[in-house]
Amino acid sequence: MELLTIIKAIILGIVEGLTEFAPVSSTGHMIIVDDMWLKSQEFLGKYTANTFKVVIQLGSILAVVIIFRNRFIDLLGLKRFSRKQLEPVSEGQPQQETGGRLKLAQVIVGLLPAGVLGVLFEDYIDEHLFSTSTVLIGLVIGAIFMICADRFAPKKTVVESVDQITYRQALTVGFIQCLSLWPGFSRSGSTISGGVLLGMSHRAAADFTFIMAVPIMAGASLISLVKNWEYFTMDALPFFIAGFISAFLFALLSMRFFLKLINRIKLLPFAIYRIILAGVVYLVFF
Repeated sequence: MELLTIIKAIILGIVEGLTEFAPVSSTGHMIIVDDMWLKSQEFLGKYTANTFKVVIQLGSILAVVIIFRNRFIDLLGLKRFSRKQLEPVSEGQPQQETGGRLKLAQVIVGLLPAGVLGVLFEDYIDEHLFSTSTVLIGLVIGAIFMICADRFAPKKTVVESVDQITYRQALTVGFIQCLSLWPGFSRSGSTISGGVLLGMSHRAAADFTFIMAVPIMAGASLISLVKNWEYFTMDALPFFIAGFISAFLFALLSMRFFLKLINRIKLLPFAIYRIILAGVVYLVFF
């Protein structure tokens, strides 16, 4: 496989890793960068290129698992940890003694709405919504939603830690996550905004978002891999490996950075970036 092809895989992995968990829509960025610049379908074929995008998502998922490893071990009941051990990258973050912990059932409740709708409408979404024009719509509307979340959030935060989230809040965030089925809207953008509107701190909403992302992304990725296994060829393996590694490394870096800053910078800078990006892409390509 040519060096240029490997470089393109690394670039796509970087885009995936940097944007998967920031509220800017990794799917939107992948569609814009790939369809309008790198054009991986031209040298890999449509189905192999789509399989590649699934593989690099698994790199981002692995980064979440590593950062929240103690939390996932606790959720699965494999070992009990102190609250301090459960919080990843917690410099400058106060530890909240709430008397409880996030439960696996709460995560499942949050996953159900988008999971069910995603399965029911997967083919329709893939066929009709994966285009640059629909991504631009998602970027702008999602940005407006994020601005509204920061503007109209309760003045007093009632949920400082992910361990304080109730079942009702988890379900409500789950329904709001359904907005992210529209490419460009952003899973983290919708769920963090929804959590903030419900009175969560930005950090608590982000933690819950990332924890929920692992099972829903892993499930969707594995289903897609099974359906497209025949396109996972040895010729394309170096391309897949390069993309997976770059997505993993940059997701690891970007998540740590994001979690340290989210309570301070909130959602407005990301919303402004989304609107600028949509405007630039529209002016340049349309």
